[in-house]
Amino acid sequence: MSASRVFVARLVGCTVFDPQGDRVGKVRDVVVVYRRTDPPSVVGLVVEIPGKRRVFMSIGRVVSIGSGQIITTGLINVRRFEQRASETRVIAEMLGRRVVLADGSGDATIEDVAIEEVGLAEWEVGQLFVRKPKTSASPFAKGPTLFVGWSEVRERAAKGQAQSATQLIQSYSDLKPADLASTLLDLPEQRMLEVAEELPDERLADVLEEMPESDQVHILARLNDDRAADVLDAMQPDDAADLIAQLPGERGEALLELMQPEEADDVRKLLEYEPDTAGGLMTPEPIILSADATVAEGLALIRRHELAPALGAAVCITLPPYEPPTGRFLGMVHFQRMLRYPPHERLGTLIDQGMEPVRADTSAAEVSRILASYNLVSVPVVDANMRLVGIVTIDDVLDHLLPDDWRNPESTRAHKSRAAVVRRVEPPVPTRVRGRRGSRG
Repeated sequence: MSASRVFVARLVGCTVFDPQGDRVGKVRDVVVVYRRTDPPSVVGLVVEIPGKRRVFMSIGRVVSIGSGQIITTGLINVRRFEQRASETRVIAEMLGRRVVLADGSGDATIEDVAIEEVGLAEWEVGQLFVRKPKTSASPFAKGPTLFVGWSEVRERAAKGQAQSATQLIQSYSDLKPADLASTLLDLPEQRMLEVAEELPDERLADVLEEMPESDQVHILARLNDDRAADVLDAMQPDDAADLIAQLPGERGEALLELMQPEEADDVRKLLEYEPDTAGGLMTPEPIILSADATVAEGLALIRRHELAPALGAAVCITLPPYEPPTGRFLGMVHFQRMLRYPPHERLGTLIDQGMEPVRADTSAAEVSRILASYNLVSVPVVDANMRLVGIVTIDDVLDHLLPDDWRNPESTRAHKSRAAVVRRVEPPVPTRVRGRRGSRG
């Protein structure tokens, strides 16, 4: 049986199934329409289907909601969701709004919204879970909470007042950086900037790395210099260098001065290379060990949680010093090879003798050819004196080879065919058929 009342924050992330039990996708938001006097009416859900595509599912297609899952009629329009002017997304736009309590007790902030079933396939906003301002000066104190009906509040939109994004950020805490980046780009511009400003530095850094450069620059422009420098510190050096290269010269230099010296030095070195060379593509932070290091030491380093998989695929062996630019580059040891030997085995005896490094001025096209020809996920980069300066990974090359707007699936399809845009009056299509932008079902 369908639940008669559901809190939207708990609904986000729930799996959507068709009547046969096949997984359709996950709920990402709830869409409502405001009415003159009655509470807002629920018109549908935003569902993320395979391919990271967000589509609209009419509330009329929902058979039941309960036990962390949603059952549908089996048909869903797979055209990309496009928000209409009359629609409001609960997670993206309502959570964090300031409201005035009708009993005269002051303001409060919406932290969750309950939707209630009021008829067959009819849902509307019921109670609101709100929090009043805190009364204690303690940084750990929180204001009191209460449940109120829609009729017991009125929304307050003070001019120039930013909307809190705390609840939205919590609702999307399970999203991978690439998915959160896509989610932010789907938000209204002002809301996107509000969310970006409230994200922790490391989370925002991860998200920016997954955005087109124009959007990176736009968001960074809204941050003060100290915050922007902190975010750049948290980014991968090659991504930070690419972003700084897009900024006006004066601001880019100002941010470099504010960054941590070690991080800034890495970025400055990368900015010296042409963007379409191995030096311009590389990451200057490979795993580097001596020839006397053991298999156990190598495996311990690549187990680090924060290490990207491509960087953990191999360790570089050099003479001292062991920070780029290192001593003479000796070779690489792949992690699969380490797994075949006892923990005490010296890495110097396991070097891949067939692996040749590339020079920093090698073209990106040649680096791509080498990775493809030898089925590699990374290739070391050396200078004229055979000192290791970095490593180019497969994701660096893909970022370079793909179109600038590859992160936007709609733009990518548009490159293939102008017919990717279809009028919104088309009928819905089954979930197993890949559709195009158009009407809702």
